[in-house]
Amino acid sequence: MTTATQPTRLEPADGSSARQGHTQLDLEHFLPYRLSVLSNRVSQTIADLYQQRFGLAITEWRVMAVLGRYPGLSANEVAERTAMDKVAVSRAVARLLERGLITRDIHADDRRRSVLALSEVGYSVYDEIVPMALGCEAKLVAALDEEERAALDRLLRKLAGPGLAALREG
Repeated sequence: MTTATQPTRLEPADGSSARQGHTQLDLEHFLPYRLSVLSNRVSQTIADLYQQRFGLAITEWRVMAVLGRYPGLSANEVAERTAMDKVAVSRAVARLLERGLITRDIHADDRRRSVLALSEVGYSVYDEIVPMALGCEAKLVAALDEEERAALDRLLRKLAGPGLAALREG
């Protein structure tokens, strides 16, 4: 098992050469892969709850969640905040507009820019999903004690800040 201080193995543990001379990536211990799988599993578990009740896809809920916290963003700003593809955000926005869960208006200072916000119906759905999502988060982190939760928060902030910046530098 890889620990925080051990790098991901690039060679097979048994010391044999990698398959046909290629370096082997131990994917199950590769941190980006592990984070992605965990994120996908958690997101899908929560999504199953609101999808059944409200017919929302993960991308649609993420748009709503961001607009519930930061009303008045453009679709591009939503894409930036969620790290979602602009096309996925655009499709989610179109579906949410069609269902009347969000509204689109022209920005007061820049007539070329449109801004999005939850509608009253959107806020009623948001107000039902948020407690469900927070309940799921509470169940997930219940496996950790208070010290571990604080450490996880610190580590995630560190990886999202200096760690990601170092990765981008190459």
